[in-house]
Amino acid sequence: MAVTVLIPTPLRPFVGGRDTLELEGGSVGELLDRLTGEHAALKPHLFATDGRLRSFVNVYVNDRDIRQLAQRETPVQSGDTVSIIPSIAGGTAVADVLPKLSHEEILRYSRHLILPDVGVEGQQKLKAARVLLVGAGGLGSPAALYLAAAGVGTLGLVDFDVVDKTNLQRQILHGTSTVGVSKLESATARIHDLNPNVRVETFETRLTSENALDIIREFDIVADGTDNFPTRYLVNDACVLLDKPNVYGSIFRFEGQASVFYARQGPCYRCLYSEPPPPGLVPSCAEGGVLGVLPGIIGSIQAMETIKLILGAGQPLIGRLVLFDALKLQFRELKLEKDPDCPVCGAHPTVTELIDYQAFCGIGAEPAYDGAEITAEELRDEWQRNPELVVIDVREPHEHEIAHIDGAVLIPLGELPDRLGELDGHREIVTHCHHGARSLKALEILKAAGFSKVRSLRGGIDAWAVNVDPSLPRY
Repeated sequence: MAVTVLIPTPLRPFVGGRDTLELEGGSVGELLDRLTGEHAALKPHLFATDGRLRSFVNVYVNDRDIRQLAQRETPVQSGDTVSIIPSIAGGTAVADVLPKLSHEEILRYSRHLILPDVGVEGQQKLKAARVLLVGAGGLGSPAALYLAAAGVGTLGLVDFDVVDKTNLQRQILHGTSTVGVSKLESATARIHDLNPNVRVETFETRLTSENALDIIREFDIVADGTDNFPTRYLVNDACVLLDKPNVYGSIFRFEGQASVFYARQGPCYRCLYSEPPPPGLVPSCAEGGVLGVLPGIIGSIQAMETIKLILGAGQPLIGRLVLFDALKLQFRELKLEKDPDCPVCGAHPTVTELIDYQAFCGIGAEPAYDGAEITAEELRDEWQRNPELVVIDVREPHEHEIAHIDGAVLIPLGELPDRLGELDGHREIVTHCHHGARSLKALEILKAAGFSKVRSLRGGIDAWAVNVDPSLPRY
């Protein structure tokens, strides 16, 4: 007797419309080779150019998931049934191609299965789904944990950072034991500990215009947990071009936002924000701070919206923007309209391919001054030679309480334009902040006001603590 190979609906046109084939073979690899040998048009849908089974195609033997095994070497025998399960976008899969649930999965997801809007078929849709998380940090942490716990079959993670101790206040995917470890390695271990049924695909790289389409193309839904505007616009444009839902979240200090941008059914991110703010206008979390629990709330909303999209349940946040104020514990909802003149999803788009998003967001185009920056070691040596040098701390008073450089004058950036009269324009001035971004803005203000002998401390007080005075606490 031969082995029965079940062909899913999307692949049946390449095998003459048949839903089953009887093939001879002693392993999964032999069966797939025979299958694609007899039906050559099927091969590019199953195998990448390097000969590996495509990441969006899963194979089951007698309803047993063999993804964690050496798939090609998995033995088969007469009477076995092999199922080929490609990913299905948006949870709209035909029921006969959805993966079955094992007894262990039925027990694990039992509280889902008794929900009328989920049930067995809904849980199968979750198992078949492929979700890409851009960022394994504050927003990606709760989103990844809840999607894994819910049984989303494949989670893709894009990140290129390592775990830092300052992450642990909010990035709950990681722990003290993984400080200094790749975030992807840390996240994978945590997800597999939570749910070993979940397949984790990692991309240890910065998402760029060169790789975004190739990475995003193989996933059904993207959850955007980025912390910078170039990547946020890149993710949006790539999702529009590939017709993928973009589950959006953003956080700052005590406030958050969430929405679902899906150009097929509603507005995209550019419909809401057609242009990014000028560089430096909106501080990063490293400069402005963020309440640790806030990304847990917004990231959980992203996970919930992703699950709703997969199930086709409820009303997704398409065309709606949720605003959350943690200090007031207040949610507000705004209605979003599609912009008919949107350059990427409008009636006559001008953005038809990915662009240079660093340039689009004005990064690298800031005013430059010769010798604008000074290193911590250079400042130390020059200050010793010239005690008249003025060092201005442009951080906020509460940051000054955490750590400060002895001898520096505290003038918060927001107060600087009104306190220029306190400064001597004939003296050498060095501005500093936490990491260097705000001190460059202070340098611009001083230069524009006629101060000619101004420089900025590269790396801010953090660089000073690392390279000059290790007794200072870092934050």
